[in-house]
Amino acid sequence: MGTLGKAIYSVGFWIRETGQALDSLGCRLQGNYYFQEQLSRHRTLMNVFDKAPAVDRDVFVAPSASIIGDVQVGRGSSIWYGCVLRGDVNSISIGSGTNIQDNSLVHVAKSNLSGKVLLTIIGSNVTVGHSAVLHGCTVEDEAFVGMGATLLDGVYVEKHAMVAAGALVRQNTRIPCGEVWGGNPAKFLRKLTEEEMAFISQSALNYSNLAQVHAAENAKSFDEIEFEKVLRKKFARRDEEYDSMLGVVRETPAELILPDSVLPDKVPKTA
Repeated sequence: MGTLGKAIYSVGFWIRETGQALDSLGCRLQGNYYFQEQLSRHRTLMNVFDKAPAVDRDVFVAPSASIIGDVQVGRGSSIWYGCVLRGDVNSISIGSGTNIQDNSLVHVAKSNLSGKVLLTIIGSNVTVGHSAVLHGCTVEDEAFVGMGATLLDGVYVEKHAMVAAGALVRQNTRIPCGEVWGGNPAKFLRKLTEEEMAFISQSALNYSNLAQVHAAENAKSFDEIEFEKVLRKKFARRDEEYDSMLGVVRETPAELILPDSVLPDKVPKTA
């Protein structure tokens, strides 16, 4: 951002601050009869000067998540509740079909003890578990990072590798393909089975489908939400076995039916 851009940004900032100050003054003048609306400064997507997030329109970003600065997120990925992706001093790149689960933190490194400038790269169809921390590292396609794991500067996780929950992976550690690492500090534990490798891909697909449901729920208006509350209350105490004894067939409203993709194991009942 050039000098003119910074000047315009500063003017806009001071206008907004002045508006808040005037609102506060007006509330004081109204005394005990004032009405004050609490406004949140939280922004799901936030620029840092000229660094702006580039998020595909198909991505689900939870309302309480924060994507800041130079961050790219590919098609079909999902950023869940409470996550922070901060690309301020370097860039973050996330592929397609990847899920960053609740309360995880992804950041970058401008400098460290080794003197390297490290961005963070997360490939496609990667699962990052709840409350994980990824800092200046690289995670290849179809890798798995468990809940509460920490990946420090320079860590490289190869394709089909798994970092166990709660693991602390030290700087510049490379985790080879098909291996499970865990502990503090993280060490090699064992080889992944074929079923576990398949689970990694399935986990990413499950979260991609679930993200579509959450995106639809978050997009609903107040009237739609209230209408569904009435429907749920109406159909809450229906017993299928009791109904079948009476020969009663009740149809569940379409608004309350989840897509089959969210419940892949759901088998329709036979008459």
